[in-house]
Amino acid sequence: MPNASIVAVGTELLFGQTVNTNAAYVSEQLQLLGVSVLYHFTVGDNPARMKRTLALAFAESDIVVTTGGLGPTQDDITKEMIAEHMGAPLVYDEEAKARLDAIMRDIGRANYTENNMKQAWLPEGCTVFYNNAGTAPGFALERGGKTAIALPGPPREMKKMMRESVIPYLSQKSDSVIYSKMLRFYGIGESALETALLPIIDGQTDPTVAPYAKEGECAVRVTSMRRTEAEARAAVEATVARARELAGAYLYSEDDEEYHEVVVRLLAEKGLRLAAAESCTGGLFAGAITAVAGSSAVFDRGFVTYSNASKTALLGVPADVIERYGAVSEPCCRAMALGALARSDADIAVAVTGIAGPGGSDCGKPVGTGFYGIARRGARGDGDGEGASDARAEVHEKYFRDRGRRVNRQAAVLELCDMVRKAIEGGGR
Repeated sequence: MPNASIVAVGTELLFGQTVNTNAAYVSEQLQLLGVSVLYHFTVGDNPARMKRTLALAFAESDIVVTTGGLGPTQDDITKEMIAEHMGAPLVYDEEAKARLDAIMRDIGRANYTENNMKQAWLPEGCTVFYNNAGTAPGFALERGGKTAIALPGPPREMKKMMRESVIPYLSQKSDSVIYSKMLRFYGIGESALETALLPIIDGQTDPTVAPYAKEGECAVRVTSMRRTEAEARAAVEATVARARELAGAYLYSEDDEEYHEVVVRLLAEKGLRLAAAESCTGGLFAGAITAVAGSSAVFDRGFVTYSNASKTALLGVPADVIERYGAVSEPCCRAMALGALARSDADIAVAVTGIAGPGGSDCGKPVGTGFYGIARRGARGDGDGEGASDARAEVHEKYFRDRGRRVNRQAAVLELCDMVRKAIEGGGR
């Protein structure tokens, strides 16, 4: 298996003015191609330091992928440094010049400055990756068993070039096919998930099983490299089936979907509509659901009832319930869920009330405490609350260790998603 290093170029990265998201994206794509990433380097726009960084990266790796430093200005020196390191003079590329002329005409800059011409000079003998989202072309250059791949720095340009040019370029050099699946789990910690999956983790060769900790959830990538895609796919699917047996209670996606995307898909498949009543999340759940294309078919409405008065006015939560039990309580959450259901055209309504922090724990409950409710139509027998004679609400309390307001709120959104999925799939809680 070939290995690689990634060199992100740009003084702005070192100053913290720009976050280096490129390295993460390139690493992920290389891993999917069966290229093992050994190192990430970040270097400023300095010739001497860039030379040293390239020398170190090439000494350790078969492939060095650079991002940034291909533009028209004097501090864009990546191309020159790679050409110098690999002993390839720069030559004029007519196609690059023609593309540059066309782009400049399109944006009304036919008489562009001379320094832009720098982008039409490329290392002799390279494979050119013309830029379909910008002006600076990238390239691949092979010398002495080593390969340099130079990509532009703007993420939109880099990702498009990676997809359209680099992946096909590297794929055609491999006699194997990579197939991979990312499984997403909720409600189980990383160490507990690894323990549950030990039968497929211990002694693994192919497929490989790699757990990842994500914020509030866990992921597992299952990857196989085989002679054909069919063989790789079959090997991965067999391992995924085993993972389902071992930890299926926590598995919510086998296709690397976000939890809110899964919720929208399941609602659409069942022809159901959803409403939400939110206090501590302030509409974050509704925002996540409506960020998914097609959510208008399944999301009816959301109520952001942050104050006690709004819970009564908009959802019909009895004032004496809040006075007696508090806003962060099981009775209040139950009334919120039933009130949202009664005041909407939804089949399912969820509610959350809790303490996101950092303050607000003077009610005797710690920051991170939340009550989560779900109400459904057609469950006759235990209806309560205004307009809820044909509905039943289930409520549970959950405490998330206080990890700061933003994380606490996001954890609450995941918990609501989990409730909806389980209700749709019939698992309850």
